Amino acid sequence: APRAAVPAPALLYRSGTQVRPRGSAPELPDVSALSWLVADAGSGQVLAASEAHRPLPPASTLKTLFALTVLPKLPSGMQHTVRYQELADVAEGSSLVGVEEGHSYRVADLWRGVFLSSGNDAVHVLASLNGGWETTAKRMQTNARALGALDTHVLSPDGYDTPGQVSSAYDLAVFGREGLRNPD
Repeated sequence: APRAAVPAPALLYRSGTQVRPRGSAPELPDVSALSWLVADAGSGQVLAASEAHRPLPPASTLKTLFALTVLPKLPSGMQHTVRYQELADVAEGSSLVGVEEGHSYRVADLWRGVFLSSGNDAVHVLASLNGGWETTAKRMQTNARALGALDTHVLSPDGYDTPGQVSSAYDLAVFGREGLRNPD
């Protein structure tokens, strides 16, 4: 009797470097990264990867998921006057853009601070406008799962290293691809 075809396990879930080179493709260069992934931005097809699901601290790369989660919620032209409480918990050593208490900013300008300078002060203000730090982290976690990013555990919307907060090269590629679809 015919047997059902069972697909082989995806290379993406094997350890080590995985690639299916085609024709005259050059050899892979030596890469010192603990984990990496190369994918087609349009289709999402993984072209090569090494330890793509390895959980690592994401640092500021998690701001991509922050933007995917919060950017659609806040009108870009909205003005906001920053309160002391919104900046009180910015971690020492954070990258900053100079957001100051008592000054009024357009949401679009706060986003520029996030995207152009990885400004954690701007992230704190935007997270506050989105319902608060913990609410934003929970929404980011929900959004990660909805996108199929199962390696990510969000505790800090700005990505600042926090024990237990991790993501993977695979998940970051998912966030990047989704972000490229958003003209904002």
